[in-house]
Amino acid sequence: MNPHLSEATAAGAPDDVAPAWDGDNEQWWDWYMSLAGNEAPPELVDVPVTDPGPLPDEDAVVAELAAPYELPVGAAGAFAADGFVVLPRVVSPGAAEVLRRRLTDLLADTTGTSLRAREMMWLEDPLVRAAVLSPRIAGICAALLGHDTLRLYHDSALCKEPGAGRTPWHYDAHHFPLDSHDVISTWMPLQAVPAAMGPLSFARGMDTWRLVEDVPFDKVGTSYDLQVSETLREAGVVVHDEPFALGDVSFHSTLCFHTAGANHTTRPRMVLGATYYADGARVIDHPTMVSGDWRLFVPDTEPGEAAASAHNPIVTGNG
Repeated sequence: MNPHLSEATAAGAPDDVAPAWDGDNEQWWDWYMSLAGNEAPPELVDVPVTDPGPLPDEDAVVAELAAPYELPVGAAGAFAADGFVVLPRVVSPGAAEVLRRRLTDLLADTTGTSLRAREMMWLEDPLVRAAVLSPRIAGICAALLGHDTLRLYHDSALCKEPGAGRTPWHYDAHHFPLDSHDVISTWMPLQAVPAAMGPLSFARGMDTWRLVEDVPFDKVGTSYDLQVSETLREAGVVVHDEPFALGDVSFHSTLCFHTAGANHTTRPRMVLGATYYADGARVIDHPTMVSGDWRLFVPDTEPGEAAASAHNPIVTGNG
């Protein structure tokens, strides 16, 4: 029995995820983090803090995120082949620090244990709204996906606390209740992320998910995470697990298998994430517990209907 599951969601076989999630999304994260295999944690280490220099005001941060970003040559091809790409200097150190402080305030009342999380902040905070709906981020996502018209699924603040363990191997197509693979997620760390802090790591290859599609999911323990890891190792899949410099932002496909390491540092690892999808996607017929409280993200929408609620605005790039 997994202590984070209700009687309803714990019912059935370990791979039975048909029940709807009946808690909130913070509870979902506590459950999901419990599914990762972890070794005994080492002693926490101190990491240097990057000086961001003079901090810009909010108007300057908004202007920066509205400005075009020149996509490096080959980035779109790398994304199509590998399922992910990490881009440098998408945000300045000062903008990252301003956003980190804002997310710290917004997470002040959250109750998650190893990973504190919050979504849909853009509805209440103008700075997060500017970041999540920014033309710079939308333009990058549109160029990588090859779709001009994207909608927001949700934003997310993810704060992995000192000593928190791994995030299990997964791919987002298993999570998002959308009938499209034209879905992309961003991961914007708001401090440098050295190896000891647990950077997001990617299994290289857009079709790598096919190697593990028959691995049975385990909603009560760590067998899925461990078996996926072993399968990828035996197949010789290259795992990109490089540190993130301050200002780096990653973009990954809904088909990209990824994980994140444990935070073995004394500093919280704060990330602003968001997910976007090509306009026209619909909610699948039978969302499962793995989708969490998806109605928070796509309200007033039933399974089978277009995912086009007022909480899923179209985001526009800057060409």
